[in-house]
Amino acid sequence: MTLEEFSAGEQKTERMDKVGDALEEVLSKALSQRTITVGVYEAAKLLNVDPDNVVLCLLAADEDDDRDVALQIHFTLIQAFCCENDINILRVSNPGRLAELL
Repeated sequence: MTLEEFSAGEQKTERMDKVGDALEEVLSKALSQRTITVGVYEAAKLLNVDPDNVVLCLLAADEDDDRDVALQIHFTLIQAFCCENDINILRVSNPGRLAELL
């Protein structure tokens, strides 16, 4: 590993930490304001009824969820809908940590 590779890796980790901190703050505020929807089906219903009031869509899945074909189809449909309606999407790989925040 070169110094440049090491430095780039450190910078990436620092940026991800900052993103994680910002996401935690946003989720905390949304939770306190009761402006958060949790669950694939609940999110799909909200997106269908009122997509103009959706700012961010978090998709949380771990390795076990990759084997759930129905869930992957729902994720794909939600992602397509969000892209079509200019809704930001963030995929989270640690649903346990996300559950702690919520």
